[in-house]
Amino acid sequence: MTADGDQPGFKVAIIPVTPLQQNCSLMFNDARGEGVVVDPGGDVPRILSVIEQTGVSVSAILLTHGHIDHAGGAAELKEALGGDVPVIGPDERDRFLLDGLAEQGRQFGLIGARDCVPDRFLVEGETLDLIGERFEVLHCPGHTPGHLVFVNRRLGFTLMGDVLFQGSIGRTDFPYGDHRALLDAIRDKILPLGDDMGFICGHGPGSTIGEERAGNPFLQGL
Repeated sequence: MTADGDQPGFKVAIIPVTPLQQNCSLMFNDARGEGVVVDPGGDVPRILSVIEQTGVSVSAILLTHGHIDHAGGAAELKEALGGDVPVIGPDERDRFLLDGLAEQGRQFGLIGARDCVPDRFLVEGETLDLIGERFEVLHCPGHTPGHLVFVNRRLGFTLMGDVLFQGSIGRTDFPYGDHRALLDAIRDKILPLGDDMGFICGHGPGSTIGEERAGNPFLQGL
């Protein structure tokens, strides 16, 4: 699926990958001929096919967090793209998950997952200049300790990962999960982005902050 933004040249192709149907995204700019892959969890040949269809050159691989369905294909994709495309993010507190991707793959029956060492971890407060756009980095733990969210205020959209979904929030029933931390991050960092802010999430359809503030049962009373 390709979503055209209001800005000329900027598009996002959403590529469902793995049996978990994770929303890998290819953000690309037609005018620049440049793209960024976000959360390549697996099914790398499918991702490469979409890249080929767009005709863009990938300049970065961006990770929101270290779960298998978001990062399991990052090492393979980097290699397939020639080895020079940097893997950026998440926060270093997810290093233990990235170091265990192959084991996660065996647990979930996802063949071919490889451990991943990012070229660069990120911290909250940094900004990324990608395909001519600026993204702010927010640390939103709870689903994983090092989960990051990427905000583009000019275009009015956010790469949400597994923090907030349409009608739900990220799971926190892992040994390292923290339900309170996730709700605090949503309250203190996500909701202040404003009701008009749209987002692409890790699974399922996207939404806006306003729609979730009004109707998401997990956000009532925040």
